[in-house]
Amino acid sequence: MTEWTDKDERQYEHIKESQLESGKSEDTAQEVAARTVNKQRREEGRTPNSTTQGTGNPNASLEDRTVNELRNRAAELDIAGRSKMKKAELVEAIRQSNS
Repeated sequence: MTEWTDKDERQYEHIKESQLESGKSEDTAQEVAARTVNKQRREEGRTPNSTTQGTGNPNASLEDRTVNELRNRAAELDIAGRSKMKKAELVEAIRQSNS
């Protein structure tokens, strides 16, 4: 994977500081900043992965997440048949697994 540029580093620090100022923990601030910078790099084609390997914003509803993010979450929960599920089926399976 290509290294972060100076601009990426500055963006990371700016986002991290903003998160800390809004009361987030150091770990959360670092994670949000890194995810944001990496998403920007993916969208600009500066990384080998064109799709996210994350599970999406934990504060977002399941319906607001992408199918890839839902599949990644389903994989974490070891939900069988997830690769063939549609979005609504993934949401339902994740909800059932969490309850």
